[in-house]
Formats: sequence, structure tokens, C-alpha cells
Amino acid sequence: MHPGLRIPVATVVGMVADGMTETEILHAYPDLEVEDIREALRYAAEALRERELPLVAGE
Repeated sequence: MHPGLRIPVATVVGMVADGMTETEILHAYPDLEVEDIREALRYAAEALRERELPLVAGE
């Protein structure tokens, strides 16, 4: 992310999880760029890489 930006990774990942498009996220946070969103997702994926999360259909 850009130096000085203070938008938590969890905020960006949460917006993606809520179904927001990149365009909607960029509109909500004009200082972000598409690559910032992707970097936040990569960071979150790496942070959780060793954890297992059972996904149950229908929940």
C-alpha cells in the first residue's frame, strides 16, 4: 500500500467479503489503487496460510 495510508487490511478484506467491487472500494477510499486491494488480499491470505477453516455448505 502507499506509504502513509492507514486503511486496515481487515477493512479492505471485509469490503471484498461483503461483495463490494474494486470500483466501489476505490470510490469509498479514493487514496487506494487497485494494486492496494490486491496486496491486502495477498497479505491476508499469507497471514492465514497455515490455518484451516472448515467450510460447511449452506452456512
